[in-house]
Amino acid sequence: MSGNTVVLVACLAVAVILLLGLANMMRGGDANLSQRLMRLRVLLQFVAILVIMGVAWWRSA
Repeated sequence: MSGNTVVLVACLAVAVILLLGLANMMRGGDANLSQRLMRLRVLLQFVAILVIMGVAWWRSA
């Protein structure tokens, strides 16, 4: 799997969780679910940043 694909998957995972959380909040869903989704989004953003930094480091080597 190429570096571009890994970065794309990480970014798409963040976007999907963000949209799910926003959709849940907009329709007045369970507040606890929205909170969990937003926490998961923050975790996935951290992972995405690590992936991007890792790919950049790997390409520079």
